[in-house]
Amino acid sequence: MHRQTRKNLLNVVTGIAVAAAAAMVFLPAAQAAPGSATAHVNVRSGPGTSYGVVSTLQRGQQVDVQQCQGSWCYVEGRGVAGWVSSNYLAAAGRPVNPSNPNLSFGFTIGGPNGPQINIGVGNQPQQPPRPGPRPPVVQPTAEVCFFDRTSYRGQSFCLEQGDSVRDLGNWTDRISSIDNSARVRVEVCSEVAYRNCRTYTTSASSLGDFDKYVASIRIR
Repeated sequence: MHRQTRKNLLNVVTGIAVAAAAAMVFLPAAQAAPGSATAHVNVRSGPGTSYGVVSTLQRGQQVDVQQCQGSWCYVEGRGVAGWVSSNYLAAAGRPVNPSNPNLSFGFTIGGPNGPQINIGVGNQPQQPPRPGPRPPVVQPTAEVCFFDRTSYRGQSFCLEQGDSVRDLGNWTDRISSIDNSARVRVEVCSEVAYRNCRTYTTSASSLGDFDKYVASIRIR
């Protein structure tokens, strides 16, 4: 064989070996594409059913897909690393193409300028996230405060809408002003058990003839 012919043949063989090695390079974890298992499936030590089972994936379990070879993909997850049939994997929530799972996970090996690897679950349009249910609107509790001096000064206590005090006890005949910013219906009564009452639907800086003359309260 001529020397030049042998040299050319060596270059061809070397090029094939390099290309084959490039096709088998695993992607770094930081560049892996996200995937999930669509069913309970075995994880094997190699890309085929002839390889031993090293673990299992549960339905819905999230994994990082690092490369695909034929119809098998090498995945890593929590406590899991090995090969899984692409028939049991999903990309972006959609089944992958088992005959070419690289497309579903966005892996492209090879190109006019040498080996290229594109990462991304794609080649599929991105769907905007569906809005979840709106949280219930919590209305602030209406609160009314009572003061023992006019113009909302001095000592005070507050009650909420729906509260009632049949007998004010040591607050009897002490109330002089009412802060009713919530504008609820407030009944102040000069006697216990809600007798002889006056109704306020706004704040009152002074209670007039009911000043220091309140013994029971209801807030509607």
